[in-house]
Amino acid sequence: MAMDKESAASPNLHGRNHIRKPTHVFTNVFPDGRTLAVMLTAVLFVLLLSTYHPETFYHYHMRTHISAQEAKIGHEDEVCNLFNGTWVRDFRGSIYTNVTCPTMPDSKNCGKYGKQMDYVNWKWVPHGCDMVRFEPQLFLNIVRGKTLAFAADSIGRNQMESLLCLLSQVETPNKIYSDTKDKFVTWHFRSHNFTLMALWTKFLVEASEREINGTVIEMHDIHLDKLDARLAANLRKINILVISSSRWFFRKNYLYEGGKLIGCIYCSEDNITNFDVVTAIQRALRTTLNNLTNYQEYELQLILVRTATPAHFENGFWNTGGYCNRTEPVRKGEAMTRTVEWAIRNAQVEEVNRAHKESFHNGRMDIEILDITEAMSMRTDAHPGIHWDNKWMRGYSDCSHWCLPGPIDVWNELLLSVLKKYGKDLHNHH
Repeated sequence: MAMDKESAASPNLHGRNHIRKPTHVFTNVFPDGRTLAVMLTAVLFVLLLSTYHPETFYHYHMRTHISAQEAKIGHEDEVCNLFNGTWVRDFRGSIYTNVTCPTMPDSKNCGKYGKQMDYVNWKWVPHGCDMVRFEPQLFLNIVRGKTLAFAADSIGRNQMESLLCLLSQVETPNKIYSDTKDKFVTWHFRSHNFTLMALWTKFLVEASEREINGTVIEMHDIHLDKLDARLAANLRKINILVISSSRWFFRKNYLYEGGKLIGCIYCSEDNITNFDVVTAIQRALRTTLNNLTNYQEYELQLILVRTATPAHFENGFWNTGGYCNRTEPVRKGEAMTRTVEWAIRNAQVEEVNRAHKESFHNGRMDIEILDITEAMSMRTDAHPGIHWDNKWMRGYSDCSHWCLPGPIDVWNELLLSVLKKYGKDLHNHH
């Protein structure tokens, strides 16, 4: 499908955002006799501080959910928390454009179709860390001789497209394989002997579409206890794997374990247990991580689980007039804080913690998390919207995927930050 869509029968998870506009009143009164120079200096200081440290002027709601750092995922605790931070103005923009990236798909080339590009002038600054910025040469040096794959739906494919654009500033990749539907794709960076793959999977586990009178309908039979067979078949030579899944669960789906129907999502049928989306996603992720950490023939050294990312439809679904036309990020305290994506994110963190403990005991591989949920909850401004030129979906807004260049690039900046921790281990592995 051209776009991950919520079913019309599903609840409105991405309806109108009630976003408060911050107001600030500065009533500084200077005593008589203060010099103009002092006044100008004070004003300049306030302007600079508000630009680079907006948290000084905005009250942020305290999050009740554990962060990835608090979850103690990784080798050690650090003051720097990559996944908890703020977006600040940075007019250096992106390291690539739609001119310098030869692999950019038209559906993400928002500038080509008239969308204003101011959203590239914001950078993610993690708390306690320096501003993250992607270094393509360093990334290629770390992954030299390795194979990295994204196993995911079209949102994960979006991340791979971002990574291709970032890395193409150093070396233009060669597309060496694609299936007939362009779902399974392999790129090769010859100078660095680095292979990048996209492995299409809606659920990470085995699933098939239902049919009525020979016509495929948008319902699936999902086997929560079986790894996606085509995904499994491609795993033998992969060293670094980034996995993610959530969007396709938001529709009427039937759930199986041991070959038997155990329940469904959004079905409301007699004698069938109704499952919530979060539980189904968590069970599928558990099956996936169990398979990846226990199978001895894999060359996997590092698994990363990318957390749920929100869509930002306002005033409707994708197919009922929903749109996303905001022009700048929302502040942290005004962003999504308690929605289903947070529940999914917490379930994903829980599963990564569990799998991390088990993989630590067998010593075979490391498991990390790319916790982008908080950062992307604030980026209501960088979806293609109506600027995505999809001939099959004309008239509909895309508020799920992300423009290139755009804030999705930070996913790969964070990916690089994680890979830096494992650089030596990756190359010492035999």
